[in-house]
Amino acid sequence: GRPPVNAPSVRALGLISGWGDGVEAIPADATSAAAGRPLLSLGRPPVEGERFRRATRECLWALAVVERMLEDGRAEREAIAGEGTALVFVTAAAYAASNRAFIEGSGGGTHFAYTAPAVVPAEVAIEFGVRGPSAIFIGGPPATLRAIWHAATLLDRRVCDHAIVLAVETFEECADLYARGPRWTVRPLVETAAALWLERGHGTLALDGGRVARGRGTAGRASRLRERLGDTFACEPLAAVGLWRREVAADTLVLDGAWQGETAHLMWQKGAG
Repeated sequence: GRPPVNAPSVRALGLISGWGDGVEAIPADATSAAAGRPLLSLGRPPVEGERFRRATRECLWALAVVERMLEDGRAEREAIAGEGTALVFVTAAAYAASNRAFIEGSGGGTHFAYTAPAVVPAEVAIEFGVRGPSAIFIGGPPATLRAIWHAATLLDRRVCDHAIVLAVETFEECADLYARGPRWTVRPLVETAAALWLERGHGTLALDGGRVARGRGTAGRASRLRERLGDTFACEPLAAVGLWRREVAADTLVLDGAWQGETAHLMWQKGAG
């Protein structure tokens, strides 16, 4: 494990998924709600302006979910603009469509495939004027837990005043590839975008992790959450934060993540003040 840091407070959360807008749209059981659909797509959001004409879906949904986050926090864009806001982006699959278009030569807009993961946070930073520290984490739920930890550490060290943990997962463009893997056909794939706005708070935040062999209980708890959400990859822990805020009257949040044999466990304890 890592030494605990001061737990951040949640200022706001934006969530958009194939289930609908917000935490309210999340079903009790993903498989039943999907009714046989292997994938729930977000489609492409209606946007105007030449700047967004060639933007990828993952970029557009990132912009949309940050707007939702601001609405949830009853804040204007100016509240997150400037050098005081850190932006931490995490994804496992949102760059897959750009990479596939690059490899297959099908006319994608990404000319340098290895830069694809940076495109999403770059668009958000440009649109909202975010100029603080930035980081990119690649992977599933354990990567998101590390991203939350990283954001909390930046706040605790007063490197920034606000931190946004952003996660976006899109699957439609590579649906045929996922269909070939049995592990991705157990539950529906649910395209999701989530943005968590954190500020300095009181309490403790502790992160631990390991391989599945050392943390079967953690993997089991993560699997139960997935049964409700469907497969949302890196967005899963942020959706869990939303469910905690809406449904659980408790000062302690336990977040578990399991991905490709790796597990992570985040204990988030609110404090007085």
